[in-house]
Amino acid sequence: MILYEYPFNERIRTYLRLEHLFHRLSKLVPRDDALDHHFALATIFEVMDVAARADLKSDVLRDLEKQKQLLNSYRGNPAISEDALNAVVQQLHQCFEALNAQTGKAGQTLTENDWLMSIRSRISIPGGTCEFDLPAYFAWQQSDANLRQADLQRWVETLKPMSESIQLLLKLLRDSGTGQKVMAVGGQFQQNLPQGRTFQLLRMRINSQAGVIPEVSGNRLMVSVRFMRHEADDRLHACAQDTAFELTLCC
Repeated sequence: MILYEYPFNERIRTYLRLEHLFHRLSKLVPRDDALDHHFALATIFEVMDVAARADLKSDVLRDLEKQKQLLNSYRGNPAISEDALNAVVQQLHQCFEALNAQTGKAGQTLTENDWLMSIRSRISIPGGTCEFDLPAYFAWQQSDANLRQADLQRWVETLKPMSESIQLLLKLLRDSGTGQKVMAVGGQFQQNLPQGRTFQLLRMRINSQAGVIPEVSGNRLMVSVRFMRHEADDRLHACAQDTAFELTLCC
């Protein structure tokens, strides 16, 4: 099964982008090859670029507090485990405190590192990090893998409060939805959204053997899916076959 996700607003879109980058970092940093560590460093800079949005930190803090208040409203409900509830509320509190204690945006302290910023200024230039452009960076790439990993872990640590907060918020958001089996007749699917509810994320699970790719559009009133197929001419063509998939709406 292949899982696709579609955000309904810019805030969730930013969260998903950061989650994608943090996941990439978690795969690259433990490796030993200098090339992997080059792309890990490039990913750190991408995180800093995404996190440069002025209101991101306040959005995350506000969402953490909102989730904590929502979960606290469930106290006393016999269908809810108090131990599980306390554990999640404690996680939200810890994420809030750690993120709130940071000064400035995610990765702000890294901007004070002149060596890193010299790499950042050239890493987007094609071939801009060659040894004759950045000999100090080239020397770092030739150093022992354990030393490079230690440096990367130290730099990633400054992004950890944001990473853990977004991962927790997205987990709670995904857990809020219930999947339903639906059919795209003739490769097309459309559904009106219930009034009075604001959905933030759409999730789709599609059998990988179906060989189709979804094109999703949606707003607060409706969601529409059109299935495409990657053909031999390396272009996407509309798929006219009936396609079953699992749809989850999260709010």
